[in-house]
Amino acid sequence: MYRRWPSKLPLVVEAFGGLPAFEEVDTGDLRKDLLFMLSKYLDQFNATPLAVVLPSVVGERLHNPEFAELIDPLLRGRRQPLRRALERGVERGEISPDVDLDLAADLIVGPIAVSLFFTGRRVGPAMVAPMVSLALQGIAPGLKARSSD
Repeated sequence: MYRRWPSKLPLVVEAFGGLPAFEEVDTGDLRKDLLFMLSKYLDQFNATPLAVVLPSVVGERLHNPEFAELIDPLLRGRRQPLRRALERGVERGEISPDVDLDLAADLIVGPIAVSLFFTGRRVGPAMVAPMVSLALQGIAPGLKARSSD
């Protein structure tokens, strides 16, 4: 093992990098893109060790700065297809231009994380359409976000 990796951290990072991420798609419609991306991701998520590995990765990241430094670029990269889909949504007028796209991405994938880390509920294909619909309602043009200011 140590011939190829200097420690277990780079090995874990490389192994995590081989697990499923969001797949790039551009149908010309944000809702369709998100439905495809989340459905495909959840299929892979449930068919690979990602559901088992991700909680450990997150836990280690919180307590190990060296690991966080190695894994953070990979985690950001895995979200890029989702981020690009949201950017295209802004360009097409499907998302209000003043929406924080990182927060929008969090709204979209948040139910997966909550299910995985807190409720233990399996996120299946039937949940994808409601997740996407609720998220899109919150970031649609014409809606003003209320703040506590």
